[in-house]
Amino acid sequence: MKATLRGIDDGVNELRRDPRTPVLVMVAVGWFLSLGVRLVYPAVIPHLRTAYGITLSTAGLLLTALWLAYALGQLPGGILADRFGERAVLVTSTFVSGVTLGLVVVAGVVELLFAATVLFGLSTALYGVSRFTILSNVYPENDGTAISITMAAGDLGNSLLPPFAGFLAVTFAWQFGFAFAVPLFLLAAVGLYLTVPAGADGERGQRDDDADDADGRVEGDDRGRLPRALDTAREVGRGLRSRPVIVVTGIQTLAYCAWQAFTGFYPTYLIDVKGLAPTTATLLFGGFFAMGVLVKPITGRGYDVYGVRRTLPTVLVVAGGSLAVLPFVGSLPGLVVLTLFLSSLLGYASVTLPYLTSALPTAVQGSGLGVLRTGYMVIGAASPVVAGTLADAGRFDEVFLLLAGLVLVAGVCCVLLPRASST
Repeated sequence: MKATLRGIDDGVNELRRDPRTPVLVMVAVGWFLSLGVRLVYPAVIPHLRTAYGITLSTAGLLLTALWLAYALGQLPGGILADRFGERAVLVTSTFVSGVTLGLVVVAGVVELLFAATVLFGLSTALYGVSRFTILSNVYPENDGTAISITMAAGDLGNSLLPPFAGFLAVTFAWQFGFAFAVPLFLLAAVGLYLTVPAGADGERGQRDDDADDADGRVEGDDRGRLPRALDTAREVGRGLRSRPVIVVTGIQTLAYCAWQAFTGFYPTYLIDVKGLAPTTATLLFGGFFAMGVLVKPITGRGYDVYGVRRTLPTVLVVAGGSLAVLPFVGSLPGLVVLTLFLSSLLGYASVTLPYLTSALPTAVQGSGLGVLRTGYMVIGAASPVVAGTLADAGRFDEVFLLLAGLVLVAGVCCVLLPRASST
């Protein structure tokens, strides 16, 4: 552990001195907002249930709509990143997210709330793939550390923004729990435009121009587009068929289903089943993500140093065991301690996503990762509505036992990874 922490400290010091660091900082700020505001939804769900008179099943459907839209936007986001470059996609995603979040604030009926939520999910989806590919390309020798720092920034957003939104919802109205973030998105869009180098786009465009020249086409000639698209699809297909990618995608899918349902209903579960006050529940929810600020850099550095086969099973076993214990803990001190262990659920993606990104061919990295993220996110998006339906049926405890089973099965699947992937 001491060696790992020293490695994290060394990695952070290297990044601090690196001239590329402004890119990392602004990408992290954008992710802080993109993920943090999406996780405001679970904190505000009790207030939305009162304001709109919806059941837990309908609340779960709202979360499913949010995350399904986010899932379906991954592939277009990846394709757009490959075609136009990361800067254009990151800036567009952040700006449009601010606009659509404003629509969530002014929604007056549940139908408009659902529609605005779907638009917000789609706009934030564009950010998902580009943040990985830009960092993987800018930091090819240290991508695990760079990506995990950005992911930790998302957890910092999750630890700060939901409690703050819950406070605003209790003190004023639920709309304030979303409205405060609108100007922050717009400012972040400006920061990304000024910080992410235009070369990230220009070099991508130059590669496309070179490919066009190699095909013997002139600018404006579309005759070679279909063959090139088919070649790209075949290359993506080859990249996705490798054994490491298949196994880690399966692990990612199982763990993501558990993450979605847990984060969607943990505050509500603490209020309805454990009897905690709403402010206490949202503080624990924020504490869960606050631990991710530490957990993700540790697991990301562990992946860089020890590899996927040694890091990933440890994370999943701790997370699965903690979920299995949750229904049997009722005291506030016990829930506080258990929440610290539950935060290990945040660490798996710091291993699986850098692994998948680096395993894909560079030329179709964005498209390939977009396909994978769309697939596992579409599946995972169903878990909140399933959890909400079980909760309405009086099976809230069983929800978390089911999630524990998913995570532990994912841990067992790690034995299927090739040994060469751990080096």
